[in-house]
Amino acid sequence: MQGSYGPEFRAELWDLMRWRRDVRRFRTTPVEAAVLNRCLLAFSLSPSVGLSEPWRLIRVESADARAAAIRNFEATNAQALGSYADEKAQLYANLKLSGMREAPIHLAVFCDEETPKGAGLGAATMAETRAYSVVGAITQFWLAARAEGLGLGWVSILDPVQLCRDLDVPHTWRLIGYLCIGWPEESCDTPELERAGWETRAPALIMESR
Repeated sequence: MQGSYGPEFRAELWDLMRWRRDVRRFRTTPVEAAVLNRCLLAFSLSPSVGLSEPWRLIRVESADARAAAIRNFEATNAQALGSYADEKAQLYANLKLSGMREAPIHLAVFCDEETPKGAGLGAATMAETRAYSVVGAITQFWLAARAEGLGLGWVSILDPVQLCRDLDVPHTWRLIGYLCIGWPEESCDTPELERAGWETRAPALIMESR
């Protein structure tokens, strides 16, 4: 039946999700434009509230723009370190939390909070669903990138207001994700934070009934 997949495909899909990791260690080898473009097609296939397609992407390429983003991360990361103490602070200080200096591709992904597309369907009652739509699109892009062998790192230790100012984006755009993309130095199906001893995965899904 069209749209239905067999056990071999389903096993590969689970394997893809298992190997989808947040990558912070990249090789500096360039990524071919054709490979990146195939991955970017995932955005056009993503669901969005009211078919609003609120995602807006900026490829951060210039030396000045990249330097501003890196300064932003380093300043925000220093502030974050100050919020921890004792062993947790030492562990945090030793974590590699960004591949911004090595990754060949930087993408800043925004949500247009006031897009007229979709005429407000769904978002009129739950405005945050526009942002959720962008997160869903990033997830599909992430899986597409992993299927190509690419790594993706989502940098969240940033001052979003400053980044929007530095990238000179419209005031209706909200930063959702700053993504580093490139060929990973290594592949591992265990999250780096788990390997570093920062946190562990929950043993089971938390779900309640009402």
